[in-house]
Amino acid sequence: MIIVNTDREKYFYDIHSLVKSFYPEEDVLVFVKNSQTVPEDSKVILTIDILLKWDEGHIDATFIKENGDTRSLSKTCIKESETDSADMTDSPKNVLKRLLYEALFEETKRSLPWGTLTGIRPVKIAMHRLLSGDDDNAIKDYMKKTYICSDEKTDLSVEIAHRENRLLEGTTDGNGYSLYINIPFCPTRCAYCSFMSSPIGLWKGQVDKYLDCVKKEIDQTAPLFKGKRLDSVYVGGGTPTTLEPYQLEKLISWIKDSYDMSSAREFTIESGRPDSITMDKLITMKKGGVTRISVNPQTMRDRTLELIGRHHSVKQTVDAFNMAREAGFDHINMDIILGLPGEELSDVEYTMNEIQKLRPDELTVHSLAIKRASRLYDYVADHGLAGMDTTSNMMKVAEEGARKMGLSPYYLYRQKNISGNFENTGYGLEDKMCLYNIITMEETQSILALGSGSVSKRIFEGHRIERKGNPKDVKLYMENMEKNPSPMMEFFK
Repeated sequence: MIIVNTDREKYFYDIHSLVKSFYPEEDVLVFVKNSQTVPEDSKVILTIDILLKWDEGHIDATFIKENGDTRSLSKTCIKESETDSADMTDSPKNVLKRLLYEALFEETKRSLPWGTLTGIRPVKIAMHRLLSGDDDNAIKDYMKKTYICSDEKTDLSVEIAHRENRLLEGTTDGNGYSLYINIPFCPTRCAYCSFMSSPIGLWKGQVDKYLDCVKKEIDQTAPLFKGKRLDSVYVGGGTPTTLEPYQLEKLISWIKDSYDMSSAREFTIESGRPDSITMDKLITMKKGGVTRISVNPQTMRDRTLELIGRHHSVKQTVDAFNMAREAGFDHINMDIILGLPGEELSDVEYTMNEIQKLRPDELTVHSLAIKRASRLYDYVADHGLAGMDTTSNMMKVAEEGARKMGLSPYYLYRQKNISGNFENTGYGLEDKMCLYNIITMEETQSILALGSGSVSKRIFEGHRIERKGNPKDVKLYMENMEKNPSPMMEFFK
C-alpha cells in the first residue's frame, strides 16, 4: 500500500491516478492528514506527505520509504489566486504533478509515455492550442514542459489534432447534433467489460418491450430537434446485433422516420460480437442505410477468446467480416485489445498479421483497462496483474500494422487504470473515419442519447457542458419509461 496525505482536500484524483500509474499493483490511499487511520496490518511501502503551500508560491513533499529512508522536494508555483487557466504550466496542480513524477521516476526508474497527464482526452490539449494559433513545435514544447509527455505521444497528439480538426469541419457551428441509441444486450459478458450489458438469453422475451420504450423516447425527443442538423447516428451497446432482423428493421425505420437524416454523414450500428452476426442482419442493416459497422475480434487467438469469455472463434470473426463485405459494407471497423491475459508480443504480431489479411477500413487499438465493474477486476484482486501488461513494443507493432494497411490515427482516448499508461487509438482510411468518435472525444456538439445506460450531453454557449443519463438498470429504465416521459425532454427543452 502507498499512503499519500495532504494538508488540503484538493487534487485527490490527480494524485491517486499518477501514483497508481507508477505502482499499478499497489493500493493507493489519498486523504487529508489525520483525517483517516491506516489499518495496523497494512504493509505500507511508501508514504508521501504533501504540503500545498501555493499561497506562499511553492509545493513541498516528503517521501518516506518502508525502511525509513526519506527524501524531500520543493517546487515553486504560481499562487492559486493568480492562476487564471487550468493548463498554465506553473499552476499548483501541474507543479504538484511534476514534483510527484520526478520523485516517483527516481524511485521506480520507470517513465510514463504520457508523463503527468491523467485525463482521458489528451488530444484536447493539442487541439485547444492548435485552434489558439500555436504551431506544431510550440504545442509539442508545451506538452513536454507542462506534462513531461514523451516525444512519441506529443507527435501523435499533434497529428491527431490536425486530422480531427479537418474532419470536424462543418459540424461545430452550434446547429448540429448527434444521436446515440443504446442496446444493452450481449451474447455473453466479456471478462474485461464494465458496461451495463445483459445476456440476451435472460431478456429474450422482453427485448421488444425494451425497444418499445426506446420508440417512446424517440417519439418524445425528435420534435425537440426539428430544424437542427443531424450529423451522426450511432447505435451501440452492448451488442446491437443481438437484435433479430425484424427488430433491427423496426429500430432503423423509427430512426429514419423520426429524425431528418438528409445531412447525416454516417450511420453506425456496432455489430461487435462475430457470434451475433448473420447475413440476414447484415442485409437488413445495409438496406436500412447503415454505412458503418464493427466486427470486433479483440484478439485472433482462440485460447485467449475462451479465457476472456468471448464465445466465438477466430474463424467466426473471419467469416463475419467476409459476410459483411459480401453484403456490401465498405466501412468496417475492427477492435483489438493489447495486454489481454497471457498474451505476449508474439500474440499481438500474430493478431495483426491475421487482421492485415482482412484489411478493415478502421482499426481501434485498445490497451487493456481493469475496471471495477468487470470480472477481470476480481481476478486481478486475487492473482495480481501478472500476464496482463501492454508494452511499448505491442503498441509499436499495432501502430506499424495499422499504418501498413494505409490507416492513420484519427482519435485517441485514455481510461483509468489503463495498462502500461498507454491509450486507445482509432486508425482509419482517410475517407473512412468515424465522426461520432471524434465528436465524443472533443465534445464539440450535443449528443442526444436514448436507451438504458445512455448519457446525453448538451453543449451550451461558451462551451459549458451538462450531462443527463438514463437508468443503467434495464428493468428500471423500462419501468420509468412506462410511467414517465423521457428525462431527455426536460434536459433538451
